[in-house]
Amino acid sequence: MIRSVKTGTLEYLTADGISVPHCFTTRLGGVSTGHLESLNIGMHRGDAPENVAKNYEILANALSFDTQNLVLTRQTHSDIVRAVTKTDAAGLDHSAYPECDALITNDPGTALVVFTADCTPILLHDPITGAVGAAHAGWRGTAANIAGKTVEAMVRAYGCDPANIHAAIGPNIAQCCFACDADVPDAMTDALGDAAREWIECRGDKYYVNLKAINAQFLRNSGVTHIEISTECTMCSCHRFWSHRVTRGNRGSQGAIIVCKGGSL
Repeated sequence: MIRSVKTGTLEYLTADGISVPHCFTTRLGGVSTGHLESLNIGMHRGDAPENVAKNYEILANALSFDTQNLVLTRQTHSDIVRAVTKTDAAGLDHSAYPECDALITNDPGTALVVFTADCTPILLHDPITGAVGAAHAGWRGTAANIAGKTVEAMVRAYGCDPANIHAAIGPNIAQCCFACDADVPDAMTDALGDAAREWIECRGDKYYVNLKAINAQFLRNSGVTHIEISTECTMCSCHRFWSHRVTRGNRGSQGAIIVCKGGSL
């Protein structure tokens, strides 16, 4: 089950199956103002840097991690997965990082961050090795199997068994609202074959695609069986989450954070 946690004005989501500190952020509980009100975690959305830093401090206090150990993604809708440690932390400016759309680590204390505003955030935790992962899956990344490739990277780098990995798929633009042209469903069927059609609906001249379900299928294909899926839609609940489509890009960033705490081996 993915549930909401409220601490004062701060609200975030957590998955019961992931036992290390983690969250899917909302837009609630920070210090940013105006159209960025209030928990903007993106440094390049027009916010004052001190507001972004304070918002991370608020999350760090809630989840008990050190902001100096945050490693961020510079996302380009790729299928690139980076293995990192605390030494890769380069501050809160995502442009200071190499291109990637997923991060993995087994370095205790390292906190991974991905950004979203309609795209799909995915968090992974192997309680045996202690390895964690975080992925950003837009529709291109979804079709490129960024979810499965993140699992495969954890297997290669840390010896994880996919059967032990717990996955959580966070809020995104859900099938109810994700209207798109034929290029999106075509990409999904190219990647998954006819199996993808279960999660594609045609309404008039538009298609509606369930990206959460398709990412979950990629995770299952990689051997992951413990999967929790948020029911939240960023477009339906744009008062709680930033939606790129609703705001036409005039928005802040939310995202997902997961902290490595080490394993049982």
